[in-house]
Amino acid sequence: MAGFVPFNRRNNSLVRTGFDDFHNMLDDFFSDNWLPERSLLRDTFKIDIQETENEYCIEAELPGVKKEEIDLDIKENNLCISVNRNEEINKDGKNYIHRERRSSSMSRRIRLADAKMDETKAKLDDGILTITIPKDTKVSDSLKIEIDD
Repeated sequence: MAGFVPFNRRNNSLVRTGFDDFHNMLDDFFSDNWLPERSLLRDTFKIDIQETENEYCIEAELPGVKKEEIDLDIKENNLCISVNRNEEINKDGKNYIHRERRSSSMSRRIRLADAKMDETKAKLDDGILTITIPKDTKVSDSLKIEIDD
């Protein structure tokens, strides 16, 4: 009986103090692990999708990304936004002790069933990729049937 512990007494993970992110940041900073933990919030770019009567407007936040590093594909009513970055800093002096290269790849896929994908327009301005896709005008697929007397 002495080994029993009341529910959640040792597990403080369910108790929120408001400083969870701060504690996690400190733990990551002082940890021996040189690879930080991956997070979906940090590893992907943010997108906003607006719908009007005539079109879809998609905005993707891509700060520091060049137009050549972005790939837009359309396949089976899916718009895929991909970013592939390879960053290498070349210094003139070759007397370095430590050197690192960064390579990252991110993508987001959006399904737009009633869009005219072949009329898609895209523009990159100040780190915001704006994609405009007109909607396909559909004939109403509902039909009212009158009942005879």
